[in-house]
Amino acid sequence: KRGYKVAIYERRGDMRNEEMSAGRSINLALSDRGLLALEKIGLVDEIKAISIPMHCRYIHNIDGTSVTQPYGKTGQFINSVSRATLNMKLMDLAEANGVVIYFNYKCESIDWKNKTVSFEKIHNANNEKQETRNAKLETINFELLFGSDGAFSAARLQHQLQHEKFNYQQYYIDCGYKELTIFPNADGDFAMEVNALHIWPRKDYMLIALPNLDKTFTCTLFFPFEGELSFSKINTAEKVKDFFAKNFADAIALMPNYIEEFLNNPTSSLVTVKCFPWIREDKFSLIGDAAHAIVPFFGQGMNCGFEDCRILDELIDKHNENWDLILEDYQSLRKPDGDAIADMAVNNFIEMRDKTGNAKFLLQKKIEARLYEKYPEKWIPAYSQVTFSPHIRYSDALKRGQKQESIMQKIMQLENIESIWESEEIELKILESLNN
Repeated sequence: KRGYKVAIYERRGDMRNEEMSAGRSINLALSDRGLLALEKIGLVDEIKAISIPMHCRYIHNIDGTSVTQPYGKTGQFINSVSRATLNMKLMDLAEANGVVIYFNYKCESIDWKNKTVSFEKIHNANNEKQETRNAKLETINFELLFGSDGAFSAARLQHQLQHEKFNYQQYYIDCGYKELTIFPNADGDFAMEVNALHIWPRKDYMLIALPNLDKTFTCTLFFPFEGELSFSKINTAEKVKDFFAKNFADAIALMPNYIEEFLNNPTSSLVTVKCFPWIREDKFSLIGDAAHAIVPFFGQGMNCGFEDCRILDELIDKHNENWDLILEDYQSLRKPDGDAIADMAVNNFIEMRDKTGNAKFLLQKKIEARLYEKYPEKWIPAYSQVTFSPHIRYSDALKRGQKQESIMQKIMQLENIESIWESEEIELKILESLNN
């Protein structure tokens, strides 16, 4: 829209014209940061139209009982959106605005001095075992290059290999994930509460489910790779059946294909990537997961990437298209925030898996929600800072969240907290601690 000529080179094929392979999606949770970025470029209505609001966590306990936990104040919610549906919609909108997308192009090398990228053309790119390639490379000139090619970025590797002082760190959590499906009920409607993110927390593992427009739920089982209860040990139909009967009994009737999906859908890993520097003079920058891949447990991977775009857009105005200053400023602003949300996402995994079914944890959240309602200028829960306060930086949310958590840990240890949590005494203690 600014008049730049933009081309995207994508390793995979065009998903709009190809059959989708099941099992690797993890539905996306679009929240206020992502919506703000989409609003700035005039796309928010189109994306909201393919999203489903989720107002709360819907916790399924192992004994069959359930409890809901609101995400924020009344009227605050996150949005479930299918990764594939969103990608296809964004590609349509990008092309409608003049972007040219080249599919099946694999980045082989980047010549930084001459500002060229060499690509190899791939055929049957969706089937790794059968893909064939053209030996001839196509070399493309660029003025400005963004590496937005994900956690295992080829552009980042080229940048790293040709940089004297590149810092790189990757960290895998001990759980992988596998996709399952909850189908519509006999009436063709949603089989569970639609406007919620469903969680079956089981301490060392958990199942989650997010709604889709076709009345299904995309479920994701986060489960250890190794150990007594793990992907490596639960490897036969009988073991899968027994495991689900003991741990997710209320979900079995809703998932007629769960055994087949468990045994046949791929098991994928979850990685955090931190690196530096992201930029190279005025001609290159990493962006999105290529710069800061995070695990999905704060629902911020896509939102963080969209926020990268919003910040870049604002810096173009601030620095009047001086890309030396734009990229330097972008890196200095976004690197601390990328690191912060990466750490918060790992911490939130522990919270979702271990604590959401814990009565004391749920009480703590009630106390925090009450404070937020009465003193919104003094206390904003960490989740609300990240999810519903797009103008609070991730790095600031991490610091404020740590301070508040420290206060709450002391409050939750008070005698009879279950009976005095709504008292003025507790309120004053918390406010006093904040002031100190």
